[in-house]
Amino acid sequence: MAQWIERRPTEPKVGGSTPPRRTFYVLDKHVKYMREALKEAQKAFEEDEVPVGAVVVYEDKIIARGHNQVERLSDPTAHAEMLALTSAANFLRTKWLNGASLYVTIEPCSMCAGALVLSRIKNLYFGAKDPKTGACGSVLNIINHKKLNHRIKAKSGILEKESSLLLKEFFRKKRG
Repeated sequence: MAQWIERRPTEPKVGGSTPPRRTFYVLDKHVKYMREALKEAQKAFEEDEVPVGAVVVYEDKIIARGHNQVERLSDPTAHAEMLALTSAANFLRTKWLNGASLYVTIEPCSMCAGALVLSRIKNLYFGAKDPKTGACGSVLNIINHKKLNHRIKAKSGILEKESSLLLKEFFRKKRG
């Protein structure tokens, strides 16, 4: 996956000479939004929560953010995805998130995947796969189950290394 797109400006010749060549780089939008989700995950890390972060994007704008707050709220449902979905629904004043996309640093669990289906979110982008509890293809595939009335387009591997390293560092710190 190309993360950078090269853009070269077109400038007229000035005084018969060719202007110096400049190269501009535009960040791929998926990488841009995943970096925002990673910022949320970093907040969770600093609060001694499992470092998972999420953002909801609608019409190319971030409308909601969330990071794990399970320990802080003493709530097993306070996952980054759940908090971001609730915030997005409040922002849009609707229970349906048609046309919205969720960017999350790790593959959603079964609870979060079910909430994604119920919210009718359009796209899911995540960083690292979760081989133990991932419900978007790793262990289960709730978001594309043939018997459900809504399916979600999903893409994984966006900033996978960064997402995975943050989780590994968190658990290394917990064990050591």
